[in-house]
Amino acid sequence: MNADALRGKFVVLGVTGSIAVYKVIELARRMTQAGATVQVIMTPGATQFVQPLTFQALTYRPVEVEMFGTFDERAAGHVAMGQQADVVVIAPATAHTIARLAHGFADDLIGTTVLAAHAPLVIAPAMETHMWANPATQANVEALRDRGATIVEPESGELASGLMGQGRLASLEAIGTAIEDALATSTALAGKRVIVTAGPTLEPIDPVRVVTNRSSGKMGYAIAVAAQRAGAEVTLVTGPTALCAPVGVTLVPIESAAELREAVLAALPGAAAVVMAAAIADYRPAKAAEHKLKKREQADEVSLALVKNPDVLQAVVAKRDPRTLVVGFKAETGDAVAEASRMLREKSLDLVVANDVTAKGSEFGSDTDQVTFVSADGAEALPLMSKRDVARRLVAKMAERLAS
Repeated sequence: MNADALRGKFVVLGVTGSIAVYKVIELARRMTQAGATVQVIMTPGATQFVQPLTFQALTYRPVEVEMFGTFDERAAGHVAMGQQADVVVIAPATAHTIARLAHGFADDLIGTTVLAAHAPLVIAPAMETHMWANPATQANVEALRDRGATIVEPESGELASGLMGQGRLASLEAIGTAIEDALATSTALAGKRVIVTAGPTLEPIDPVRVVTNRSSGKMGYAIAVAAQRAGAEVTLVTGPTALCAPVGVTLVPIESAAELREAVLAALPGAAAVVMAAAIADYRPAKAAEHKLKKREQADEVSLALVKNPDVLQAVVAKRDPRTLVVGFKAETGDAVAEASRMLREKSLDLVVANDVTAKGSEFGSDTDQVTFVSADGAEALPLMSKRDVARRLVAKMAERLAS
C-alpha cells in the first residue's frame, strides 16, 4: 500500500463475522506497515473466526469488541474512535452489518463509530451470492452509496458454500485503492465553502398547478455528497425531489427560481465555489391565480402567458468574488458541447458540464450520465458512468483549480 497516502492516518477497521476475516488480517498488516495507525473493531461474530490477539499483534493496538470496553482517557468513549478517524473501513462487511449501517442502528461499537465519524466510509462486502443479490441487501447497499459510502463490490468465484457466484471479498489491492482514494479526496476541499443547487424549480399557475421540468436532482445531490466528502462545508439549495437529505450538508429547500436566486445570493459571500446543477425554469406564469382554476369555467383551449425568470447564473457571476469558482450545467437535446462552449463564453464561467439528455444512459432520472467538461482549456469528454463518479471527477477538478 502507498505509504504517502497512509502515513500518519488514523484508520478504523471494522471486522465482522465472515469467513473472509482471515484475508483482512493481511490488510491490517499492510496498512500498519505503510505508516497508518490502525484501530481494529471486531464484532463478537468475527472473533469466532479469528482471535483479537491476531490483529493486536499486527497493529500494536488493543482490539475493541464491546461497546463499553477498555477505553483510554479519550472523551466520549464509544464515539471517540469515529471522531478521530481519517477513514472508516468495514471489511469484510456481512449482509447483517450492511443492513444495520443502512438503517442507522447504534447498539454496537461499529454502528456508533460509523454514526459518529465525519470521515469517508469504505465498505467491502463478503457473503453468499444469493444474500448479495437479495433485493433487501441491494437496497441497503444503495442507501449507503447515496450517503457517500464507497462500496468495494465483492468478486465472483467459488464461495465458502461451494457455490459459484458474486460474493467473495474484493482483492486487497482493490480495497487498498479505495482506501487511498478516500483519503486523497477527504481533504481536497478542506476549509472551503461550496454552494450546490439541485433539482427542478416549480413556478405556480395556481395553488395546485405548476410549471416545472423533469430534473430528479440526483446529479446535484451527488455533487453535494462528493464535495462534503472532500472536506468542504456544503450548502445544498434544492428544489423539491424524492431524495434523502445528504448527511453533513446544510439543506436549503426552495420552490421557485426567485427563491433559488435569493438563497444562492444569500449564501454567496465567502463561498469558494458555486455549482449550478439545478434545472431552473427559464419562464414563469405572468400571474399566478389566487384560487384553483376550475376546469368547468375554462374554455377548451387555454393560453398561459409566461414571462422570463431572472438569470440566476448571471446574478451569481456579477456578485461573486473574482476568486470564486462558478460551474454551470448545460442539458441539451443535441450538440450539448457547442451550447456549453457558448454558455462558458457568454456568462464568463470557469467550467460547464454538458450532457445530451436524449443519449442512452443520460436521460432525466437515470443513475448514470455521459458528460463533457468544457472550460477555457478545451473539452474533456467522460465515458458513461454513474452520477456519483461524475460528481467525484467534478469535485477533483474543482479542487485542482481552486488549489492553483
